[in-house]
Amino acid sequence: MRHAVFVAPYLARATMRFVAAAARIPGIRCGIITQEPVEKLPDDLRRDLAGHWRVDNALDPEQLVTAARGITGQLGGLDRMLAILEQVQEPLAIARQRLGLAGMDPQTATNFRDKNRMKSVLKKAGLPCARHLLITRPDEAHDFVRQVGFPIVVKPPAGAGAASTFRVDDEPALRQALAVCRMGPERPTLLEEYMHGQEFSFDSIMMDGRVVWHSFSHYLPSPLDVLRNPWIQWCVLLPRDISTPRYQQVGRTCADALRALGLRDGMTHMEWFMRTDGTMAISEVAARPPGAQFTSLLSYAHDLDFYQAWCRLMILDEFQPPARKYAVGAAYFRGQGTGRVAEVHGLDRAQAELGDLVVESRIPVKGQPRSDGYEGDGYAILRHPDTATVERALARVVSLVRVELRD
Repeated sequence: MRHAVFVAPYLARATMRFVAAAARIPGIRCGIITQEPVEKLPDDLRRDLAGHWRVDNALDPEQLVTAARGITGQLGGLDRMLAILEQVQEPLAIARQRLGLAGMDPQTATNFRDKNRMKSVLKKAGLPCARHLLITRPDEAHDFVRQVGFPIVVKPPAGAGAASTFRVDDEPALRQALAVCRMGPERPTLLEEYMHGQEFSFDSIMMDGRVVWHSFSHYLPSPLDVLRNPWIQWCVLLPRDISTPRYQQVGRTCADALRALGLRDGMTHMEWFMRTDGTMAISEVAARPPGAQFTSLLSYAHDLDFYQAWCRLMILDEFQPPARKYAVGAAYFRGQGTGRVAEVHGLDRAQAELGDLVVESRIPVKGQPRSDGYEGDGYAILRHPDTATVERALARVVSLVRVELRD
Protein backbone atom coordinates (compact mmCIF):
# COMPACT_ATOMS: atom_id res chain seq x y z
CA MET A 1 0.00 0.00 0.00
CA ARG A 2 1.32 3.47 -0.95
CA HIS A 3 0.21 6.59 0.91
CA ALA A 4 0.06 9.88 -1.00
CA VAL A 5 -1.22 13.37 -0.43
CA PHE A 6 -2.22 15.96 -3.02
CA VAL A 7 -1.52 19.62 -2.30
CA ALA A 8 -4.28 21.70 -3.87
CA PRO A 9 -4.74 25.26 -2.58
CA TYR A 10 -8.15 25.47 -4.27
CA LEU A 11 -10.46 22.74 -5.52
CA ALA A 12 -10.22 23.71 -9.19
CA ARG A 13 -11.82 21.43 -11.75
CA ALA A 14 -8.53 20.40 -13.38
CA THR A 15 -6.90 19.65 -10.02
CA MET A 16 -9.85 17.57 -8.84
CA ARG A 17 -9.60 15.38 -11.94
CA PHE A 18 -6.05 14.44 -10.97
CA VAL A 19 -6.98 13.97 -7.30
CA ALA A 20 -9.87 11.70 -8.24
CA ALA A 21 -7.60 9.67 -10.53
CA ALA A 22 -5.10 9.13 -7.71
CA ALA A 23 -7.75 8.29 -5.11
CA ARG A 24 -9.21 5.54 -7.33
CA ILE A 25 -5.98 3.66 -8.11
CA PRO A 26 -5.93 0.28 -6.31
CA GLY A 27 -3.19 0.05 -3.71
CA ILE A 28 -3.09 3.81 -2.96
CA ARG A 29 -4.52 5.64 0.05
CA CYS A 30 -4.77 9.28 -0.97
CA GLY A 31 -5.44 12.43 1.03
CA ILE A 32 -5.61 16.14 0.24
CA ILE A 33 -4.07 19.26 1.81
CA THR A 34 -6.04 22.34 0.79
CA GLN A 35 -7.19 25.78 1.84
CA GLU A 36 -10.80 24.69 1.30
CA PRO A 37 -13.11 23.05 3.89
CA VAL A 38 -13.88 19.37 3.42
CA GLU A 39 -17.52 20.23 2.68
CA LYS A 40 -16.47 21.74 -0.67
CA LEU A 41 -15.20 18.41 -1.95
CA PRO A 42 -17.60 16.56 -4.28
CA ASP A 43 -19.43 13.83 -2.34
CA ASP A 44 -18.01 10.95 -4.36
CA LEU A 45 -14.44 12.26 -4.06
CA ARG A 46 -14.85 12.81 -0.32
CA ARG A 47 -15.73 9.14 0.01
CA ASP A 48 -12.72 8.05 -2.06
CA LEU A 49 -10.17 10.18 -0.18
CA ALA A 50 -8.62 8.76 2.97
CA GLY A 51 -7.76 12.12 4.55
CA HIS A 52 -8.28 15.90 4.44
CA TRP A 53 -6.21 18.64 6.10
CA ARG A 54 -6.97 22.32 5.83
CA VAL A 55 -4.25 25.00 5.88
CA ASP A 56 -4.37 28.79 5.71
CA ASN A 57 -1.69 29.01 3.01
CA ALA A 58 -0.80 26.00 0.86
CA LEU A 59 2.23 27.89 -0.53
CA ASP A 60 3.90 28.00 2.90
CA PRO A 61 6.39 25.11 3.34
CA GLU A 62 6.04 25.22 7.12
CA GLN A 63 2.29 24.73 6.91
CA LEU A 64 2.76 21.92 4.39
CA VAL A 65 5.16 20.10 6.73
CA THR A 66 2.76 20.45 9.66
CA ALA A 67 -0.18 19.33 7.52
CA ALA A 68 1.72 16.34 6.14
CA ARG A 69 2.60 15.17 9.63
CA GLY A 70 -0.99 15.60 10.70
CA ILE A 71 -2.62 13.84 7.76
CA THR A 72 -0.24 10.89 8.12
CA GLY A 73 -2.37 9.73 11.04
CA GLN A 74 -5.45 9.67 8.79
CA LEU A 75 -3.70 7.85 5.94
CA GLY A 76 -1.68 5.40 8.01
CA GLY A 77 1.61 6.60 6.50
CA LEU A 78 3.02 8.97 3.90
CA ASP A 79 5.20 8.07 0.90
CA ARG A 80 4.63 10.85 -1.64
CA MET A 81 3.43 14.45 -1.86
CA LEU A 82 2.39 15.84 -5.23
CA ALA A 83 0.69 18.81 -6.88
CA ILE A 84 -0.12 20.06 -10.38
CA LEU A 85 -0.19 23.81 -9.65
CA GLU A 86 3.05 25.46 -10.73
CA GLN A 87 3.13 27.87 -7.80
CA VAL A 88 3.13 24.95 -5.36
CA GLN A 89 6.23 23.22 -6.76
CA GLU A 90 8.87 25.16 -4.78
CA PRO A 91 7.22 25.03 -1.32
CA LEU A 92 6.28 21.40 -1.97
CA ALA A 93 9.91 20.52 -2.79
CA ILE A 94 11.06 22.16 0.46
CA ALA A 95 8.42 20.27 2.46
CA ARG A 96 9.34 16.94 0.85
CA GLN A 97 13.01 17.47 1.63
CA ARG A 98 12.26 18.24 5.28
CA LEU A 99 10.04 15.17 5.53
CA GLY A 100 12.54 12.89 3.80
CA LEU A 101 10.16 12.05 0.93
CA ALA A 102 11.14 11.23 -2.64
CA GLY A 103 10.50 13.84 -5.32
CA MET A 104 11.89 16.92 -7.03
CA ASP A 105 14.40 18.76 -4.80
CA PRO A 106 14.20 22.51 -4.03
CA GLN A 107 17.06 23.53 -6.34
CA THR A 108 15.50 21.79 -9.32
CA ALA A 109 12.08 23.21 -8.48
CA THR A 110 13.56 26.72 -8.49
CA ASN A 111 15.26 26.03 -11.83
CA PHE A 112 11.82 25.43 -13.32
CA ARG A 113 9.88 28.07 -11.39
CA ASP A 114 12.29 31.04 -11.76
CA LYS A 115 12.23 31.79 -15.51
CA ASN A 116 15.32 34.01 -15.35
CA ARG A 117 17.33 31.32 -13.58
CA MET A 118 15.95 28.72 -15.98
CA LYS A 119 17.24 30.58 -19.02
CA SER A 120 20.60 31.19 -17.37
CA VAL A 121 20.96 27.43 -16.73
CA LEU A 122 20.00 26.65 -20.32
CA LYS A 123 22.36 29.26 -21.75
CA LYS A 124 25.24 27.96 -19.61
CA ALA A 125 24.53 24.46 -20.98
CA GLY A 126 24.76 25.79 -24.55
CA LEU A 127 21.04 25.33 -25.25
CA PRO A 128 19.06 27.77 -27.41
CA CYS A 129 16.74 30.20 -25.64
CA ALA A 130 15.68 33.83 -25.87
CA ARG A 131 18.00 36.58 -24.71
CA HIS A 132 16.76 37.83 -21.36
CA LEU A 133 17.44 40.19 -18.44
CA LEU A 134 16.06 40.47 -14.92
CA ILE A 135 15.59 44.14 -14.04
CA THR A 136 14.58 46.31 -11.11
CA ARG A 137 14.94 49.78 -12.72
CA PRO A 138 13.46 51.38 -15.89
CA ASP A 139 16.91 52.34 -17.26
CA GLU A 140 17.83 48.64 -17.38
CA ALA A 141 14.81 48.04 -19.60
CA HIS A 142 15.90 50.75 -22.03
CA ASP A 143 19.42 49.29 -22.14
CA PHE A 144 17.96 45.87 -22.96
CA VAL A 145 15.84 47.32 -25.77
CA ARG A 146 18.91 48.98 -27.26
CA GLN A 147 20.56 45.55 -27.40
CA VAL A 148 17.70 43.44 -28.80
CA GLY A 149 15.25 45.98 -30.25
CA PHE A 150 11.45 45.96 -30.14
CA PRO A 151 9.30 43.96 -29.73
CA ILE A 152 10.20 42.40 -26.38
CA VAL A 153 8.30 40.33 -23.81
CA VAL A 154 7.73 41.59 -20.26
CA LYS A 155 6.74 39.05 -17.61
CA PRO A 156 7.13 38.14 -13.92
CA PRO A 157 10.08 35.81 -13.30
CA ALA A 158 7.80 33.26 -11.64
CA GLY A 159 4.73 33.50 -13.84
CA ALA A 160 2.50 30.66 -15.01
CA GLY A 161 0.15 30.17 -17.94
CA ALA A 162 1.05 33.46 -19.68
CA ALA A 163 -0.34 35.43 -16.71
CA SER A 164 0.84 39.08 -16.54
CA THR A 165 2.85 38.56 -19.74
CA PHE A 166 2.97 41.32 -22.34
CA ARG A 167 4.37 41.82 -25.82
CA VAL A 168 5.79 45.34 -25.92
CA ASP A 169 6.26 47.09 -29.28
CA ASP A 170 7.37 50.62 -28.38
CA GLU A 171 8.45 52.95 -25.57
CA PRO A 172 4.94 54.00 -24.41
CA ALA A 173 3.90 50.35 -24.19
CA LEU A 174 7.10 49.54 -22.27
CA ARG A 175 6.38 52.24 -19.69
CA GLN A 176 2.83 50.95 -19.29
CA ALA A 177 3.94 47.31 -18.90
CA LEU A 178 6.55 48.20 -16.28
CA ALA A 179 3.93 50.18 -14.35
CA VAL A 180 1.54 47.21 -14.40
CA CYS A 181 4.32 44.91 -13.14
CA ARG A 182 5.03 47.38 -10.27
CA MET A 183 8.74 46.77 -10.73
CA GLY A 184 11.17 47.58 -7.92
CA PRO A 185 14.10 46.24 -5.88
CA GLU A 186 11.85 43.69 -4.16
CA ARG A 187 9.80 42.99 -7.27
CA PRO A 188 12.06 42.28 -10.28
CA THR A 189 10.67 41.96 -13.80
CA LEU A 190 11.91 39.67 -16.54
CA LEU A 191 12.52 40.97 -20.07
CA GLU A 192 12.91 38.63 -23.02
CA GLU A 193 13.67 38.88 -26.68
CA TYR A 194 10.46 38.37 -28.67
CA MET A 195 10.55 35.19 -30.76
CA HIS A 196 9.49 35.49 -34.39
CA GLY A 197 8.24 32.16 -35.69
CA GLN A 198 5.83 29.33 -34.90
CA GLU A 199 5.24 28.21 -31.32
CA PHE A 200 5.05 24.58 -30.22
CA SER A 201 5.03 22.61 -26.99
CA PHE A 202 6.92 19.50 -25.91
CA ASP A 203 5.30 17.35 -23.25
CA SER A 204 7.37 14.56 -21.76
CA ILE A 205 7.71 11.89 -19.10
CA MET A 206 11.11 11.45 -17.44
CA MET A 207 12.19 8.43 -15.42
CA ASP A 208 15.61 8.19 -13.80
CA GLY A 209 16.87 11.16 -15.82
CA ARG A 210 15.75 9.83 -19.22
CA VAL A 211 12.88 10.98 -21.44
CA VAL A 212 10.87 7.77 -21.89
CA TRP A 213 7.91 9.33 -23.73
CA HIS A 214 7.17 12.66 -25.41
CA SER A 215 4.59 14.53 -27.46
CA PHE A 216 4.58 17.62 -29.69
CA SER A 217 1.76 20.16 -30.04
CA HIS A 218 1.28 23.09 -32.43
CA TYR A 219 -0.21 26.39 -31.21
CA LEU A 220 -2.45 28.10 -33.78
CA PRO A 221 -1.60 30.96 -33.13
CA SER A 222 0.77 31.47 -30.16
CA PRO A 223 -0.68 32.14 -26.67
CA LEU A 224 0.94 35.59 -26.57
CA ASP A 225 -0.88 36.60 -29.76
CA VAL A 226 -4.09 35.25 -28.25
CA LEU A 227 -3.63 37.38 -25.13
CA ARG A 228 -3.14 40.52 -27.23
CA ASN A 229 -6.20 39.85 -29.40
CA PRO A 230 -9.31 38.93 -27.38
CA TRP A 231 -11.25 38.18 -30.58
CA ILE A 232 -8.98 35.25 -31.56
CA GLN A 233 -10.42 31.77 -31.07
CA TRP A 234 -7.27 29.69 -30.99
CA CYS A 235 -6.49 26.04 -31.48
CA VAL A 236 -3.90 23.47 -30.53
CA LEU A 237 -3.06 20.50 -32.75
CA LEU A 238 -1.36 17.24 -31.75
CA PRO A 239 -0.24 15.61 -35.03
CA ARG A 240 -0.37 11.84 -35.17
CA ASP A 241 3.12 11.32 -36.65
CA ILE A 242 5.92 12.90 -34.60
CA SER A 243 8.70 10.64 -35.88
CA THR A 244 10.09 12.95 -38.58
CA PRO A 245 13.80 13.96 -38.42
CA ARG A 246 12.94 17.55 -37.41
CA TYR A 247 10.83 16.39 -34.48
CA GLN A 248 13.55 13.94 -33.45
CA GLN A 249 16.24 16.65 -33.49
CA VAL A 250 14.10 19.04 -31.46
CA GLY A 251 13.25 16.22 -29.04
CA ARG A 252 16.94 15.61 -28.34
CA THR A 253 17.47 19.30 -27.57
CA CYS A 254 14.44 19.38 -25.28
CA ALA A 255 15.68 16.29 -23.42
CA ASP A 256 19.10 17.95 -22.96
CA ALA A 257 17.34 20.99 -21.49
CA LEU A 258 15.41 18.93 -18.95
CA ARG A 259 18.59 17.17 -17.82
CA ALA A 260 20.39 20.53 -17.53
CA LEU A 261 17.61 21.81 -15.28
CA GLY A 262 18.07 18.77 -13.03
CA LEU A 263 14.86 16.81 -13.42
CA ARG A 264 15.05 13.07 -12.71
CA ASP A 265 11.41 11.94 -12.65
CA GLY A 266 8.14 13.55 -13.60
CA MET A 267 6.09 15.15 -16.35
CA THR A 268 7.03 18.43 -18.01
CA HIS A 269 5.44 20.95 -20.36
CA MET A 270 7.90 22.92 -22.49
CA GLU A 271 7.06 25.77 -24.87
CA TRP A 272 9.47 26.38 -27.75
CA PHE A 273 9.70 28.26 -31.03
CA MET A 274 10.77 27.37 -34.53
CA ARG A 275 12.19 30.72 -35.58
CA THR A 276 11.81 32.15 -39.06
CA ASP A 277 15.45 31.29 -39.83
CA GLY A 278 14.74 27.59 -39.14
CA THR A 279 16.46 27.42 -35.74
CA MET A 280 14.69 26.48 -32.50
CA ALA A 281 14.66 28.29 -29.18
CA ILE A 282 13.23 27.19 -25.84
CA SER A 283 10.76 29.61 -24.30
CA GLU A 284 10.13 28.08 -20.87
CA VAL A 285 9.44 24.79 -19.09
CA ALA A 286 7.14 23.72 -16.27
CA ALA A 287 7.77 20.60 -14.18
CA ARG A 288 4.11 19.60 -13.98
CA PRO A 289 1.33 18.27 -16.21
CA PRO A 290 0.13 20.77 -18.84
CA GLY A 291 -3.03 22.86 -18.48
CA ALA A 292 -5.65 24.03 -21.01
CA GLN A 293 -7.11 20.50 -21.47
CA PHE A 294 -3.73 19.26 -22.78
CA THR A 295 -3.85 16.24 -20.48
CA SER A 296 -7.20 15.30 -22.02
CA LEU A 297 -5.76 15.80 -25.50
CA LEU A 298 -2.89 13.47 -24.69
CA SER A 299 -5.37 10.92 -23.34
CA TYR A 300 -7.41 10.98 -26.55
CA ALA A 301 -4.32 10.83 -28.79
CA HIS A 302 -3.02 7.68 -27.09
CA ASP A 303 -6.19 5.98 -25.80
CA LEU A 304 -4.71 6.24 -22.29
CA ASP A 305 -5.94 8.05 -19.19
CA PHE A 306 -3.01 10.44 -18.69
CA TYR A 307 -4.54 11.80 -15.48
CA GLN A 308 -4.18 8.39 -13.90
CA ALA A 309 -0.91 7.65 -15.73
CA TRP A 310 0.72 10.74 -14.19
CA CYS A 311 -0.52 9.78 -10.73
CA ARG A 312 0.86 6.24 -11.12
CA LEU A 313 4.19 7.71 -12.23
CA MET A 314 4.46 10.08 -9.27
CA ILE A 315 3.18 7.68 -6.59
CA LEU A 316 4.11 4.18 -7.82
CA ASP A 317 7.07 4.99 -10.14
CA GLU A 318 5.21 3.25 -12.96
CA PHE A 319 4.74 4.38 -16.57
CA GLN A 320 4.31 2.33 -19.73
CA PRO A 321 4.93 4.53 -22.82
CA PRO A 322 1.84 4.37 -25.06
CA ALA A 323 1.58 4.39 -28.85
CA ARG A 324 0.11 7.47 -30.51
CA LYS A 325 -3.04 6.34 -32.31
CA TYR A 326 -4.76 9.58 -33.35
CA ALA A 327 -4.31 13.20 -34.28
CA VAL A 328 -6.17 15.38 -31.79
CA GLY A 329 -6.92 19.07 -31.48
CA ALA A 330 -8.82 21.56 -29.36
CA ALA A 331 -10.67 24.67 -30.47
CA TYR A 332 -11.04 27.25 -27.71
CA PHE A 333 -14.13 29.48 -27.81
CA ARG A 334 -13.63 33.08 -26.66
CA GLY A 335 -16.45 35.54 -26.15
CA GLN A 336 -16.73 38.66 -28.29
CA GLY A 337 -17.69 41.83 -26.43
CA THR A 338 -18.08 42.41 -22.70
CA GLY A 339 -20.27 41.04 -19.96
CA ARG A 340 -21.83 37.59 -19.90
CA VAL A 341 -22.55 34.99 -22.54
CA ALA A 342 -25.71 36.03 -24.40
CA GLU A 343 -25.68 33.76 -27.45
CA VAL A 344 -23.54 31.03 -29.01
CA HIS A 345 -23.81 31.17 -32.79
CA GLY A 346 -22.97 28.48 -35.33
CA LEU A 347 -23.23 25.42 -33.10
CA ASP A 348 -25.88 23.62 -35.15
CA ARG A 349 -23.92 23.95 -38.37
CA ALA A 350 -20.66 22.94 -36.68
CA GLN A 351 -22.40 19.88 -35.20
CA ALA A 352 -23.86 18.90 -38.57
CA GLU A 353 -20.52 19.20 -40.38
CA LEU A 354 -18.05 18.00 -37.75
CA GLY A 355 -19.94 16.35 -34.91
CA ASP A 356 -18.60 12.90 -35.70
CA LEU A 357 -15.05 14.14 -34.91
CA VAL A 358 -15.90 15.67 -31.50
CA VAL A 359 -14.94 13.52 -28.49
CA GLU A 360 -15.38 16.12 -25.73
CA SER A 361 -16.70 19.65 -25.42
CA ARG A 362 -17.67 22.33 -22.95
CA ILE A 363 -20.04 24.76 -24.64
CA PRO A 364 -20.55 28.21 -23.08
CA VAL A 365 -24.00 28.64 -21.54
CA LYS A 366 -26.15 31.76 -21.40
CA GLY A 367 -25.43 33.91 -18.37
CA GLN A 368 -21.92 32.51 -17.93
CA PRO A 369 -19.43 35.29 -17.01
CA ARG A 370 -16.64 36.04 -19.47
CA SER A 371 -13.44 34.14 -18.73
CA ASP A 372 -10.34 36.16 -17.87
CA GLY A 373 -7.97 33.44 -19.06
CA TYR A 374 -6.59 32.81 -22.53
CA GLU A 375 -8.27 29.37 -22.57
CA GLY A 376 -11.58 31.08 -23.25
CA ASP A 377 -15.17 30.35 -22.33
CA GLY A 378 -15.43 26.82 -23.69
CA TYR A 379 -13.80 24.31 -26.01
CA ALA A 380 -14.29 21.36 -28.32
CA ILE A 381 -11.83 18.45 -28.69
CA LEU A 382 -11.68 16.69 -32.07
CA ARG A 383 -10.00 13.41 -33.00
CA HIS A 384 -9.26 11.46 -36.22
CA PRO A 385 -6.45 9.16 -37.42
CA ASP A 386 -5.49 11.71 -40.13
CA THR A 387 -3.75 14.90 -38.98
CA ALA A 388 -4.85 17.02 -41.95
CA THR A 389 -8.48 16.12 -41.27
CA VAL A 390 -8.21 17.38 -37.68
CA GLU A 391 -6.37 20.56 -38.73
CA ARG A 392 -9.03 21.47 -41.31
CA ALA A 393 -11.82 20.69 -38.86
CA LEU A 394 -10.32 22.93 -36.16
CA ALA A 395 -10.14 25.85 -38.59
CA ARG A 396 -13.74 25.24 -39.58
CA VAL A 397 -14.97 25.07 -35.98
CA VAL A 398 -13.46 28.42 -34.98
CA SER A 399 -14.81 30.01 -38.17
CA LEU A 400 -18.35 28.77 -37.47
CA VAL A 401 -18.77 29.12 -33.69
CA ARG A 402 -19.00 32.61 -32.22
CA VAL A 403 -19.68 33.43 -28.57
CA GLU A 404 -21.53 36.73 -28.13
CA LEU A 405 -21.20 38.61 -24.83
CA ARG A 406 -23.49 41.37 -23.60
CA ASP A 407 -23.53 43.54 -20.47
